[in-house]
Amino acid sequence: MENAKELKEKLFFSKENGCIVLPDEELEKAAAFAEDYKAFLDAGKTERECVTEAVKLAEAKGYVPFEAGKKYGPGDKVYLNNRGKSLVLCHVGSDPIEKGMQINAAHIDSPRLDVKQVPLYEDMEMALLKTHYYGGIKKYQWTAIPLALHGVIIKGDGSTVTVKIGEDDGDPVFCVTDLLPHLATEQMKRSAGEIIKGEELNLLIGSRPFRTDDKSERVKLGILNILHEKYGITEKDFLSAELEIVPAFKARDLGFDRSLIASYGQDDRVCGYTALRALLDIEGTPARTQMVLLADKEEIGSCGATGMKGAFMRYFVDDLAAPYGIAGHTVLSASNCLSADVGAASDPTFADVNEPRNAAYVNYGPVILKFTGSRGKGGSNDASAEYMGEVRRTLDAAGIVWQTAELGRVDLGGGGTVAAYIAELDVDTIDIGVPVLSMHAPYEVTSKLDVYETYKAFCAFAK
Repeated sequence: MENAKELKEKLFFSKENGCIVLPDEELEKAAAFAEDYKAFLDAGKTERECVTEAVKLAEAKGYVPFEAGKKYGPGDKVYLNNRGKSLVLCHVGSDPIEKGMQINAAHIDSPRLDVKQVPLYEDMEMALLKTHYYGGIKKYQWTAIPLALHGVIIKGDGSTVTVKIGEDDGDPVFCVTDLLPHLATEQMKRSAGEIIKGEELNLLIGSRPFRTDDKSERVKLGILNILHEKYGITEKDFLSAELEIVPAFKARDLGFDRSLIASYGQDDRVCGYTALRALLDIEGTPARTQMVLLADKEEIGSCGATGMKGAFMRYFVDDLAAPYGIAGHTVLSASNCLSADVGAASDPTFADVNEPRNAAYVNYGPVILKFTGSRGKGGSNDASAEYMGEVRRTLDAAGIVWQTAELGRVDLGGGGTVAAYIAELDVDTIDIGVPVLSMHAPYEVTSKLDVYETYKAFCAFAK
């Protein structure tokens, strides 16, 4: 008879810390991979910038713009740039298209502050911009930190001005001010969600008056004069602008051991980058057609023409399949998808929000969330046992360190991803991604090992 120890080794399941079980060379590869990833984060702080950077990387690997009506064959590499804010990339495989595709879908928008359409005003001889926060944030986290301004302005003549201020060492930065503790007695009586109110997220952008005899709004005039001289814009041009306020921090190593990455926007650009790299690093022609989706608007419900509720991915598949005489829905029904989105890493400071047996941990590899949603799995994609089994076999066969989790305790946590919208197209879909500490904060934290193991997982699926 087997003794208890042998039986436990045979029958019990336990998660494993990748820093213990993986060889040193794998940890070194993870550190090297992180350098490219950090550069991507710094280059792409908005969804527009992410698309621009992804297209640049894809074109270097032979990807060309997609042409509807053209018949593509095995080995062809194409991309569809959707309005500069979302992206479809496709590497055509040797298998017939009706056998379906392997889809990786991530989102590249992140919580931030957006500039309102009529934003510029002067008060107490200071110039400020009114903002509207985008996505789920703790508003107080966005005060008293250096902020940068990114985006585009469409002028009255239709020309485009690209704005990026606050990232270079010589650039000015901006900030949302906060109240000093000495005078904050009444403010501190507010609930945490109201310590800073939405209409108090006003961006300080200057204080020097324009030298003129007219004493009204001289600081505002000075700012508009600077903007007119630099960009040729007037105040009315804010009406047709998309300006995003993001942290001016650079991506940095975190910890004495440099095992972690600290940066803005890792939800969900960490999965967007790893999915993109896994696609671009395919050697030769894959058997199954590979697709990566980098979508916008996930943080506000995946709405609009550039979000996953939109039709751009479905129309792309229709156009890809049509020259073969195949319906797009036939391709989708035979496909499967990894909804590449982050999970919440367990934080020892706030351990009580998780049920420890079903929580994600740093350095334990990518986390699979069979379901998301909230309360009774509301709004969730709940993957089938069959597809979960397929994912499990693929990861194990590739030697990937991985884990499963749910997003917080039952009746406490929950959240959504793009998975539900892809599954509704009759595509087997499951969530998998990197565990993140301080998710949705201006400075999020991931593990280099988890990032690299997620990339390896996506590479395994591509095979």
